[in-house]
Amino acid sequence: MRGAPLLNLVLAVALTIGVGHLLVVGRPILVPIVAAVISVYLMASATAALRRAPLLRRLPAAAAAVRALVLLIFALGLYAFAVVVASTIGDIAAVAPGYQQNFEGLLARIGTRFDVDLQDELRDAAQVTFGGIDLRAVILGVLGGFTSVGSTAFLVVVYAGFLMVEQPGFPAKLSAALGDPQDARDAARILAQINARIGEYLAVKTLINLILGVLCLAILLAMGSDFALFWAIVIALLNYIPYVGSLLGVAFPVLLSVAQEGSLGHSLALAGMLIAAQASVGNVLEPRMIGRQLNLSPFAVMAALSVWSAIWGLAGAILAVPMTAMLVIVLEHFPATRFLAVLMWNEVPPQGAAAPAERPEV
Repeated sequence: MRGAPLLNLVLAVALTIGVGHLLVVGRPILVPIVAAVISVYLMASATAALRRAPLLRRLPAAAAAVRALVLLIFALGLYAFAVVVASTIGDIAAVAPGYQQNFEGLLARIGTRFDVDLQDELRDAAQVTFGGIDLRAVILGVLGGFTSVGSTAFLVVVYAGFLMVEQPGFPAKLSAALGDPQDARDAARILAQINARIGEYLAVKTLINLILGVLCLAILLAMGSDFALFWAIVIALLNYIPYVGSLLGVAFPVLLSVAQEGSLGHSLALAGMLIAAQASVGNVLEPRMIGRQLNLSPFAVMAALSVWSAIWGLAGAILAVPMTAMLVIVLEHFPATRFLAVLMWNEVPPQGAAAPAERPEV
């Protein structure tokens, strides 16, 4: 029996490696399915909000009609996103040579501000660092992740549609599958908690991101930025990624504006306005609208972002927070794994108190 702990450790490591390999190899299949499941939580929250309308509550077939309407809006939005991404990335690649000329001209103008010896040194440094860069290849490489997100849109809609249809009958299936009434009640309680936390978080976060996208679209249009709609969508999408997403969302259009305009002053002004919009939404609007949180520690969030982005790329980074929150909810309901959930909490409730069902966003 002394070797039992070592055997368990070896089996746990082997299981972890096997699951990790499965996640990497099965990425084309698993990402649309997981994205569809997460999307259903969002659509379920939207459906519940619409059904609270006085007129819809009186209609006999209101539930089915509202679910169909929400699914249609979701499908149209995802289709529009895929179309914008596919067309814009091609357009950006087409104008990339002109951007590269503007960028090289900006470097040359900066060099003329210094004495002759320093100009030579700056010219050599620029040649070493930027001279061999193909801006078109860099753009396509950086934005390739958005193309892969758009390519899964059709499968996500199909899977989400089937899940929405089967959602009302899922509790009965769960009860029949588990057999034991107590196990069925425990599983139903876990699912209800996941629905409450994830659904509300995604619904409010999506509304906040839409507001941020509209604000950034107005700024980009006012500053004459190319592909303003695309960059506004990118900013709104990346805002699902905590901490680093807002920084990346601002960095992409600002860096491209340097190449577009060839002016540091214009790009700095654009950066200032976009950062102000991000700060206003993130520090003023978001805390007011999201009064509850997933209770994930910053370290757990960053670790989840690192792991899931390494496995599934951009899609993994966007889905990391809701997937990790779902895992924590499951872990905290079993005595053998509760300690893992506690380690990932941001706040530990008072001794003897139950873990709060919902808390403010990470």
